[in-house]
Amino acid sequence: MDKKNVNEAVERINAMEERLDKALLLMDNLEKAVREYEEYQSEISILEDYYTSQQWKDDLDLDRAGLLPPDLKRGVLSEDGIYNMLERHGEIEQEFDQ
Repeated sequence: MDKKNVNEAVERINAMEERLDKALLLMDNLEKAVREYEEYQSEISILEDYYTSQQWKDDLDLDRAGLLPPDLKRGVLSEDGIYNMLERHGEIEQEFDQ
């Protein structure tokens, strides 16, 4: 083997090592994210229960009456905030079930 073939092999091996390292990192990150998402299911259920409750309607009425602090983050009181999250959640669930 000549030096050119060795240099090409080294470059090729280095490139493949980078791909392997990146693939393993992405897989690790994906597995961690899926695990965290699965562990968060009970919190999503709590959001769904809140959104369909009288308490949510009462909280929305307080907001509409201007009784909540103006700097209070209130995405959960938007007409679409929790609803859109629940729709997306359902789509993700269907994707995982396939």
